[in-house]
Amino acid sequence: MTIRTRFAPSPTGYLHVGGARTALFSWLHARKHGGTFILRIEDTDLERSTVEAVNAILEGMTWLGLEYDEGPFYQTHRFERYMAIAQQLLNEGKAYHCYCTKEELDTLRAEQQARKEKPRYDGRCRHRTAPREGVQPVVRFCNPDEGEVVIEDFVRGRVVVKNSELDDLIILRSDGTPTYNFTVVVDDLDMQISHVIRGDDHLNNTPRQINILKALGATPPKYAHVPMILGPDGAKLSKRHGAVSVMQYRDEGYLPEALINYLVRLGWSHGDQEIFSVDEMIELFDISDINHSASAFNPEKLLWLNHHYIMHSDPLRIAHHLRWHLGQLDIDPTCGPDPVRVVEVQRERCKTLVDMAKASVFFYKEFEDYDEKGAAKNLNANTLAALQALETQLWALGDWSREAIHQVIVKTSETLGVKMGSVAQPLRVALSGSTVSPPIDVTLELLGKDTTLSRVGRAIAYIDKKT
Repeated sequence: MTIRTRFAPSPTGYLHVGGARTALFSWLHARKHGGTFILRIEDTDLERSTVEAVNAILEGMTWLGLEYDEGPFYQTHRFERYMAIAQQLLNEGKAYHCYCTKEELDTLRAEQQARKEKPRYDGRCRHRTAPREGVQPVVRFCNPDEGEVVIEDFVRGRVVVKNSELDDLIILRSDGTPTYNFTVVVDDLDMQISHVIRGDDHLNNTPRQINILKALGATPPKYAHVPMILGPDGAKLSKRHGAVSVMQYRDEGYLPEALINYLVRLGWSHGDQEIFSVDEMIELFDISDINHSASAFNPEKLLWLNHHYIMHSDPLRIAHHLRWHLGQLDIDPTCGPDPVRVVEVQRERCKTLVDMAKASVFFYKEFEDYDEKGAAKNLNANTLAALQALETQLWALGDWSREAIHQVIVKTSETLGVKMGSVAQPLRVALSGSTVSPPIDVTLELLGKDTTLSRVGRAIAYIDKKT
């Protein structure tokens, strides 16, 4: 069997983490089996679908590295095909025009509810042969009255639904536009989808879709309905739990590989392994191993994973992403040290790229003010001699390397008879504006001689002014 999977989001908003996980599982299944992964944009909701949402989906897929082999296909470009299939079903007596008004359907529903019956359309227009004047009909699929639909689901196991529980689904609205369940069937048929991996909120749609596929003489794809993602409090994941948009995680400083690794473990596992490369995911992933129960999103676990990838990934790759975050702070990464070197010296203490970018601003821009407490403790009459001695020796230093800078700091502390910290910390505040920076010798090396001396001179002038 040729494996063909699809991710079919509706462009009514951003790409959320639940959708991203579904896309990931579909992508992994296709990649594992040498198959094809298709992106389909289900944009038939003309009122809510937007170009901005389409772009957000495409941007999210690209950032995550979930490249698709075919598409994106847009349902709004396929209306003629849907009309043709609907007409085929009408011609074969497998669909019919329904002239029931909204008021009649509301009355039917109320009567059924009064009898404590499950509300469903009763097929009263199935055998109507003449149109009804003044009423624009919908087209309904003629669902079988007897028998049952059996779904051998990779996640849920065997699911059986009696046809008597299903009603005659509307496949074309009165304005001629196709409905969701109908377009999905036609698309899956035309695109030869072999496996449908999607959220279990679609499980109720599956029996209806299978019946339409069978009416068209097609073999239904295999299904895997994935449980939803819950927030830490056990409720459905939503905005109130924090970031739920894929690109919001990018904006907050997460690496795509960290989010991908987290999402694959959110409902799937391979023993106790926590860290997976993409190649390992492809090799080990099996849709039969997807958990049956919902998974809770744990922000702390994602943050831990992100720091792991910051610590252990190629600095060149991390710098690629860091440059974007520096740009968000109005920093040109070329106006300072190589971001690769910044990654190497900052990554141990920074759990996100936002943290890293903010902690590195002083490498690229002159800061406006000193940290008040840091300056009070470290830029005063007691530290003036140390800064003056450092200024003199650094001016004379010809080899601007970490090792040579370190020797200058050591020599200064020995000459003044003070501990290294009494020299290094005032220097740190003078250079970064705060009491936190990478190792002081590395900090000087990355800032360069001219910037270092300029800022030391500024700190001396600051002390003079204060005293």
